[in-house]
Amino acid sequence: MARVNLKTPEELTGEAAKAYEELNSKGKITNMKLVMLQDYGTYKAFMGWYDSWESLVKVVGLRAATIYAHSVSTTNGCLLCSLFFISDLKELGLDPNEFEVSENEKLLQELGQKIVKDPTKVSDELLNGLRKFYSDEEIIVIVGFGAQMQATNNFNSVLGVDVDKRLLPLKEYFKPATWRDAITE
Repeated sequence: MARVNLKTPEELTGEAAKAYEELNSKGKITNMKLVMLQDYGTYKAFMGWYDSWESLVKVVGLRAATIYAHSVSTTNGCLLCSLFFISDLKELGLDPNEFEVSENEKLLQELGQKIVKDPTKVSDELLNGLRKFYSDEEIIVIVGFGAQMQATNNFNSVLGVDVDKRLLPLKEYFKPATWRDAITE
């Protein structure tokens, strides 16, 4: 259950109400968007994720983009985002817990994990590996999306945004991240 009180759609005003109506008319309402619409500035800032996603897909392709986003979300332990990308992996015909990756997809997975675990430890070796496949401009798109994905993970996890009903049947595929268990404060 979300850790914040939410306005009903009827209580939203101004730009938030307009955004809700537009999303609703297109069938694009999610629990995350409902939470973000409580503050239109927050909503607007996070909706930049979609622009970043489009750029990422153009650079790496849908499959690699989905694998990368899944890596960031599962490493971060975000249930909602992980289930979203588990759903997308399944739509691509992949078993979310066991699939083969190409060399560039493996590098993207590693980058996704490093962005979450310790972005200051992303090695030159990893970036040079990515340069075999991507230009510097494309790497900026990749890292930009990873940072955007992590922000979305953090928003959903901190506020306990409820998992959308369509994703609930996929909970059995979610494997919680355990790497933080070894961290002491």
